[in-house]
Amino acid sequence: MAHPPPPPANAKLPPLPNLIFASRWLQLPLYLGLILAQAVYVFHFWVELVHLIEAAMGNAGALEKLVSSLGYKGAAILDASGKTIGYEPIRQLGETIIMLVVLGLIDVVMISNLLIMVIVGGYETFVSRMRLEGHPDQPEWLSHVNASVLKVKLATAIIGISSIHLLKTFINAANYDEKVLIWQTLIHVAFLFSALAIAMADRLMARAPGEH
Repeated sequence: MAHPPPPPANAKLPPLPNLIFASRWLQLPLYLGLILAQAVYVFHFWVELVHLIEAAMGNAGALEKLVSSLGYKGAAILDASGKTIGYEPIRQLGETIIMLVVLGLIDVVMISNLLIMVIVGGYETFVSRMRLEGHPDQPEWLSHVNASVLKVKLATAIIGISSIHLLKTFINAANYDEKVLIWQTLIHVAFLFSALAIAMADRLMARAPGEH
């Protein structure tokens, strides 16, 4: 049975389908909002970087701000009964603090990359074509992006962000409760299984009909 020829590319839609299709532009403010969130992350990145540089140059105030933002604590001060009554102040920028700050900066960069994928890929997939074909800066993944590919890439990016958070927690494990460590590990494992399930489902859906 012959299929009817496709409508011409410039065919005018009836009013109701045209209104429904045009409703996709309601997502535009959402992507603009994510761009503003990206700007906030850029500002936060530079604030933390400036504090790190100032602390490395001996600025005690910058070091205090870093320690406070990291939740890092010095050696515990115990009373005669062995109860913790305080913590020794941090007076020097140590390797552990530097590592935690750098991991935090990497975390910001990875979240920023995730935002770019959502903004660019989501706009291209759900709103309108950007027509970047032939542009020298076109992302490699954008040429074959669709809802399934975007979903897998987002799951992979979330796993990377979760890994950074988990590494930061393990490095600073002395300042966390055991339950926090266990729950963060379990949540990370859940992310891994979720990403694996998404990838497997996407692979099964991509199989050609009749393929076994």
